[in-house]
Amino acid sequence: MTFPSILAADFAHILTYAPLTPFVFALGLRFPIRRDNWVRRASLHLLFAVAFSLAHIVLMGLTPYAAWDPKLGAYVSAFWNSQTHLVTIKWQILRNLFLAYTVDDITGAYIPIVLVAHALSYYWRLRDRELHSAKLETQLARAHLQALKSNLQPHFLFNTMHSISALMLMDVKAADKMMTRLSALLRMSLETSAAQVIRLSRELEFVDGYLQIEKMRLRERLRCVFDIAPDTLDAQVPSLLLQPLVENAIRHGLARLSSGGTIWVTSAHRGTDLYLQVSDNGVGLTENSGPPPGTGFGLRMTRERLRTMYGNNQSFEIESGPEGGVNVRISIPFRVEHESLIDPTNLSRVENAS
Repeated sequence: MTFPSILAADFAHILTYAPLTPFVFALGLRFPIRRDNWVRRASLHLLFAVAFSLAHIVLMGLTPYAAWDPKLGAYVSAFWNSQTHLVTIKWQILRNLFLAYTVDDITGAYIPIVLVAHALSYYWRLRDRELHSAKLETQLARAHLQALKSNLQPHFLFNTMHSISALMLMDVKAADKMMTRLSALLRMSLETSAAQVIRLSRELEFVDGYLQIEKMRLRERLRCVFDIAPDTLDAQVPSLLLQPLVENAIRHGLARLSSGGTIWVTSAHRGTDLYLQVSDNGVGLTENSGPPPGTGFGLRMTRERLRTMYGNNQSFEIESGPEGGVNVRISIPFRVEHESLIDPTNLSRVENAS
């Protein structure tokens, strides 16, 4: 026997599995064996396995290397007579092939293909369940975030309307101007009502508009300082992130002082994190400064939104300032939007009291 003949014989025996493999794979996917049907399905697959072996033997018998003929000293086909060049079915060769290959075909080819089909089917079902579960979790998180944001908006509106109502008794023109600014602020809020994340520049614009409203009420008692790093203006932040912090600083810190005070809003980019801070020099964390730190409605909603959006990749800290007042520090992952919505020079960087 020469090496080419041995190679051709091996190819004839092995490659004839190839055209049958897709059908066996499809049968494995179509008729999976489960705990509740294993007897019925196993019997069905046994019939398929015998049919697979017969098909393989027929394909192998059609090749010129079906079996070795010791009389001729060469390989012969089970369906072709190489001497007479006629189609001749050699049943003895087919019988010998059936006896020799049936068990190997079933255990060495059919069962492994079906097992691979079952494994892939299980993997696909598991992946689909995980994707479906992840999709449901994402939808639930979005609904939760939207609910938190929806709670913040009427809370902000109620407090602002209360300020306007109080100012109406003292200065009608100023109250009317506050209503105009509030309508502009609400229009800005509606433009981003569907967005959970906006640029920091847009959030600062909203905060600046809110501070202008409060400044009409508190006048020279309210001073505002923005210290914003230019490379953070396009960073993505949760919508209505800073406004509740600024509102809390005014209501529970500065408004209680006859002389008022200053609010500082700062941002910085360090490594992979964005750092934001809202500070004031108001009454600080005293028994008369309102609810315990972090338990107010706005702060509680903000903390919950950060936890929902970023998990453990965020921090929210409230502490007393070194010279009084309160510092609220936030860190979140730094993610950038490449288009700034406002010019940073439009912000009121420093507003000094007259």
